[in-house]
Amino acid sequence: MFNYRSVAQQVLDTEIQALQQLDQYFDDNFDQACELILSNSNGKVVVMGMGKSGHIGNKIAASLASTGTSAFFVHPGEAAHGDLGMIESGDIVLAISYSGESTEILSLYPVLKRLKVQIISITGNPTSTMARLANTNLTIKVPKEACPLGLAPTSSTTATLVMGDALTVALLEARGFTADDFALSHPGGALGRKLLLKISDIMHSGDELPIVSPDTPVSEALLEISQKKLGFTAVIDNDEQLVGVFTDGDLRRVLDKRVDIHSSLIKDVMTKKPTVANPDMLAVEGLNMMQEKAITGLLLCEQGKLVGVLSIHDLLKAGVM
Repeated sequence: MFNYRSVAQQVLDTEIQALQQLDQYFDDNFDQACELILSNSNGKVVVMGMGKSGHIGNKIAASLASTGTSAFFVHPGEAAHGDLGMIESGDIVLAISYSGESTEILSLYPVLKRLKVQIISITGNPTSTMARLANTNLTIKVPKEACPLGLAPTSSTTATLVMGDALTVALLEARGFTADDFALSHPGGALGRKLLLKISDIMHSGDELPIVSPDTPVSEALLEISQKKLGFTAVIDNDEQLVGVFTDGDLRRVLDKRVDIHSSLIKDVMTKKPTVANPDMLAVEGLNMMQEKAITGLLLCEQGKLVGVLSIHDLLKAGVM
């Protein structure tokens, strides 16, 4: 049987060796590239690359765009047939080619220079045509490709990806980009839900609220809990002020004490100081409160008045946990 694992290990070893040598290229040119992008507050970063470099370029553009740097990918071939109109004076082009001699990209250089677009090249040859004509060059030279034929881009594309990640993260930190900023560009993702979703967006309110008065018999309170299906009921007075809560846990304690649920009033067996939250809190903060207090529901109040309730299941459905 062919030793597939041995080949996989050789690929890994070769690419690790390539990356271990990449740090020598985090030099003055890298600093200059970061400064060019940071100082270009009104322009965009336009990433270009042919073939495998183009695929890596797409990822680099996406990473930049999601971390505070306005960026997008333009295919060099399409740029020569109209998409060049997407690039404006003041933009920065991040041009990727391991050889540094991509004819499709080099053919665009005169127009880019005329537009006064600054160019950052990423190449494996700092003396290549693309590197020499760029404002600055990021070198990603590797000892060898992981492909035994030395033909398929492997180590070189990995090095390009890491250089792009290094550039992205350096810019992220220099901008002071925060998790909240990240969430704004990822509202549909799990992180976005955790950082942007408020309790008020998913809480139960109005007719969905499980509520009883203090003088309600325990048996009737159990019916309210059963009908609203949240595992608890709030207890409010005539002024709609929250005075307590009755939960499944309270019910177990009542049954253990053999309390008559038909004659006993809820005010005598309820929890009088329940955990309360504000509906404007982030949903993830509500989750943290539940976990800290070891409870499965929250009562949401404004100036002491009950306005909503939240259960652990609501957070689960919303993808917060």
